[in-house]
Amino acid sequence: MAVPVTAVEPPARAVSPRHFVRLKLRVLGNNFRGQAWRIALFVLGVLFALWFAATGFFLLAAPGLADEPRYALLAAAFGGGVLTLGWLLLPLVFFGVDETLDPARFALLPLSRRTLVTGLLAAALVSVPALATLITVAGLVITAGALGGWSAALVEAVGVVAGLLVCVAGARAVTSAFATMLRSRRVRDLAAVLLAVLAALLGPLQLLVLAAVRSADWDRLTGVARVVGWTPFGAPWTAGIDVAEGRALAAVVKLLITAATVGVLLLWWSRSLESAMVGAASAGPARAPRGVVGGAIAQLFPRAVGWARRDRFGALVARECRYWWRDARRRANLITIAVVGVFVPVMVNLGGASLAVEGGAAFGEASANSSPVLVSISMVFVGVLASVTLANQFGFDGSAYAANVVAGVPGRVELRARMTAFSLYVVPILLVVAVVLGVVLGRPEWLGVMAGGLFAAYGCGLAINGFISVLGAYSLPETSNPFAMNTGAGIAKSLFTLLSMVSSAAAAIPFVVAAGLLGDVWLWLALPAGLAYGTGAALLGAYLAGDALDRRQPELLASVTPRR
Repeated sequence: MAVPVTAVEPPARAVSPRHFVRLKLRVLGNNFRGQAWRIALFVLGVLFALWFAATGFFLLAAPGLADEPRYALLAAAFGGGVLTLGWLLLPLVFFGVDETLDPARFALLPLSRRTLVTGLLAAALVSVPALATLITVAGLVITAGALGGWSAALVEAVGVVAGLLVCVAGARAVTSAFATMLRSRRVRDLAAVLLAVLAALLGPLQLLVLAAVRSADWDRLTGVARVVGWTPFGAPWTAGIDVAEGRALAAVVKLLITAATVGVLLLWWSRSLESAMVGAASAGPARAPRGVVGGAIAQLFPRAVGWARRDRFGALVARECRYWWRDARRRANLITIAVVGVFVPVMVNLGGASLAVEGGAAFGEASANSSPVLVSISMVFVGVLASVTLANQFGFDGSAYAANVVAGVPGRVELRARMTAFSLYVVPILLVVAVVLGVVLGRPEWLGVMAGGLFAAYGCGLAINGFISVLGAYSLPETSNPFAMNTGAGIAKSLFTLLSMVSSAAAAIPFVVAAGLLGDVWLWLALPAGLAYGTGAALLGAYLAGDALDRRQPELLASVTPRR
């Protein structure tokens, strides 16, 4: 009698972190396939990262090679602390985090929280920033080894690896937590204010550091460095220095502090990550629509653009206005413009670190030393910074830009509408910047020079960024995390930002030259000249870049559509 043969399925292999690393590398390779410009940007970014990493390596290794234990402690505590702080804050305000592996795509897979977190952490470590950071802090291993032998070098190597885990896990936990909180409209508003305050506090903190360096009280700085060394910001980087100084027990305790920090950060990340995967939280019951006075079309126009014509241009302006107010990515850029736009000109024109040292006397002296030329330079910077947000304006739309392509929106109309909507938010900010700086400096007669420089640089920036957004657009990941970036997109963003700022500043240089040559006459001519110059530049840029947009609409749509 024949015995039926039952097919035995092979046991399923457990998912390990290496599977996530292989998946990331495969997705990265697919994103680069047929995209020569992405490969070029990635290679260029790697070269820049290696150059900065090599510089940091030699700076951190120098105290040990010079046999300076005090400077070794200062470099480890302050250098490592600033590096950790940068990993926590920079993704929120500039670079974003690499989301090649979007956590939301694993929501339906039978993966435990531990497997998902460890796998995503391993994938995050396989990145250019992590490699550059590891090369940089390897200089501390050289310093510890030179001062305390192989045992200090070994402990410092363990601390460096643990510190890198703190940096990566901290960046992911912070951005994931903010992404989860930003689903609620009220929390988004509160988070925006907190981020603005935090960014504003970085300047005074910088002044305190510069003042401490100028006073050169090394004993006090050494004491501060020892305190920082016992915090999670400095503990992993100073453990090897403690061994070199004969405090092995202190090194063990610092490594335990670091391990506990990594554990807390991973636990925090896992909680916020699970919430992000479940889905957006309810924003509350929907309110009944208001009356239809003026028709259904009128309801689509916010009050701020009630003046707009009810045509294609007006509809695009209304849509962009709503997006700039509701999209977390766009709102974050507006906050950066508001904070940096006020803080940088004040610091440039009031003499920087002298404020922290000499107080009110320095305030008056720096105000007297300011000039229309210096004011114009700072205003050009603010105007350029305000416009650089539009360098990837189509990337915010993503695949939704297909609606404009299908509708056949003319490129010139598209760009003029986007510039108009963005300016409705930015121009009032620029006016506030000019007024605040005039009041702080006690120079109300310079308001025309300030506003003229702002509008001229801003208009030039709109024109330059119109071209960059059409020719150099890149996709943003489709994720609830507003700080997420695809692999290589952070490099592209940095390079396009640099190109935009340099080109826009060069186009606005005539206003700086005029402020230096025309004297008091320029106080009266700056504002009308700036308005005419900036408006003309923006309209010319929209006209020329609009033609390029008409020719490149399919290519642009392909560039901004996220690859799955």
